[in-house]
Amino acid sequence: MREQSILVVDDDRIILDSLCEFLSLEGFRVNGAESLKSAITHLQQHSYSLLLTDINLPDGDGFELFKIAKETCPQTVIIVITGYGTIEGAVRAIKEGAFDYLTKPIADDELRLVVERAIKQQSLISENERLRLQLEQKYSLENILSQNYKIAKIFELVEAVADSTTTVLMAGPSGTGKSMLARAIHYRSSRGDKPFVEVSCGALPETLLESELFGHVKGAFTGAVNNKDGKFMAANGGTIFLDEVANSSAALQVKLLRVLEDRQFEPVGSNKTKTVDTRIILASNRDLTEEVKHHRFREDLFYRINVVTITLPSLNERLGDIPLLSKHFLRMYCLQHNKEKLGITEEAMECLECYAWPGNVRELENVMERAVLLSKGKFIEKDDLPDSVKDNQGHLYTKAYKSINLRQARAEPEKRLILQALEANHWNRKETAKALQINRTTLYKKMKRYGLDVEAERLGLT
Repeated sequence: MREQSILVVDDDRIILDSLCEFLSLEGFRVNGAESLKSAITHLQQHSYSLLLTDINLPDGDGFELFKIAKETCPQTVIIVITGYGTIEGAVRAIKEGAFDYLTKPIADDELRLVVERAIKQQSLISENERLRLQLEQKYSLENILSQNYKIAKIFELVEAVADSTTTVLMAGPSGTGKSMLARAIHYRSSRGDKPFVEVSCGALPETLLESELFGHVKGAFTGAVNNKDGKFMAANGGTIFLDEVANSSAALQVKLLRVLEDRQFEPVGSNKTKTVDTRIILASNRDLTEEVKHHRFREDLFYRINVVTITLPSLNERLGDIPLLSKHFLRMYCLQHNKEKLGITEEAMECLECYAWPGNVRELENVMERAVLLSKGKFIEKDDLPDSVKDNQGHLYTKAYKSINLRQARAEPEKRLILQALEANHWNRKETAKALQINRTTLYKKMKRYGLDVEAERLGLT
């Protein structure tokens, strides 16, 4: 509490000095101001936890100061003090954002109690803001580590659509980071300070999912003992992320279609329509075109959500990112578990790069956390990895013998190596050729042989 600072504003010098002296004795840093102009100067020069202000000032009123304080110091808590206490004045003060309202003369015990409560409120505001900034930083695009050209293209798409209300559909295998990217879109938008609500449509029974999304009224079903707002209302003003949307029932898909079109719905058991202002992001690890073809997903809903589609590549398509991500997770879990590791041995890294990663980035993260916890040396070694990884079960090249010649057998690893080098060098042919110790003409011929030149042209990387 001794770190807290308070600005007291009152045109009566005796009252001002009395309040400042009392609050100073209570352990606060206190400044006083006798006018609106002086108070504004203080707010512009210092950050205050608490503002105590009179309503009637010689060059304005306390309500003007409210507005300025909210703009310059949004975390400052405001208490109104006045000698002309009325119900109307109290109501207006609270509506304008005051924490409390005191009428002169003010008793010491009353002031002490109100200030203590206000300081606790300010601490909560500051903590919430700190946590919000941490989340924003954690889920920023800058924290999505990649050197892959496909991820770079995704970043460009996110930048283009983040600050719009356009529905975004994310596709790709499980574990590729769809949830993290959804949060990055949210925090990149003007809704970043509003709620982000995530719902896994595959984690809840069909009978409960509708209630979870849209809420219900008392008596709507057995166990509904109270009215309950759903996730869409919780995300009002912000963003809702519906993961595994392919698992939703046909009835729920009808409701989702309406929400997407009108932002309206009825809670379960109610005929009262509710309207929300919510940005909707959806994700599926199934191919929705196949789901539509087999009549498991509504065609009209698919076309409604398929406005902007972001397809996240599997980790096998981001081979150059494996060392980058491995080292990142190593640092992260060393810090989290208070372990000291100097790095990953070359043999262990080779195992990581050769493994197929069916669980994608999520599986790699889990493997690195396990290695940090179990490793006894200063480096992560091959023996610190799970058997499936170090023994190359699921190895990218381990296949049953087929009747192919040696040249064909060599082609796959060579193509993989060239792709890896291109990605690591951002598809710069000169740098890639230098890294592979071949000339640019040879590199171009090999790219053409494996179709990598077509991929480069398609992505505008030539």
